[in-house]
Amino acid sequence: MALINWSEKFSVGVRSVDHEHRELIELINATHEKLLGAESPGAVLEFMGEIYGRIAAHFALEERLMREKNYPHYAEHKTDHERLLDDIREIMDDYEDKAYFDEQQLAERLHAWFSRHFQDHDARLHRVLA
Repeated sequence: MALINWSEKFSVGVRSVDHEHRELIELINATHEKLLGAESPGAVLEFMGEIYGRIAAHFALEERLMREKNYPHYAEHKTDHERLLDDIREIMDDYEDKAYFDEQQLAERLHAWFSRHFQDHDARLHRVLA
């Protein structure tokens, strides 16, 4: 079962960004499935590290586009990016320190972030970039 299903509400109207949004959702869904069956702590950290790295790279693209367009909500949008990366890093650190992984917590955080971030921040960005 997919953790996040693609919806046009996630589209910002910029081809490269929308492509990455779709790829991130696919990666999160695939990683979620892998995490459910992960047997080793190293595999869990590798999966989460891949999500972290891909999301960080995507945010760098969005932030570059926002700077190029002198986007007026850049600071607020970037802060939300940093908050999500901090959340993922915190989950990774907790797992590494305690060898404990709360799959439900990661799923809830990612799903809530995608829904809220796209509706609040990316929808506003779409109006500027489109």
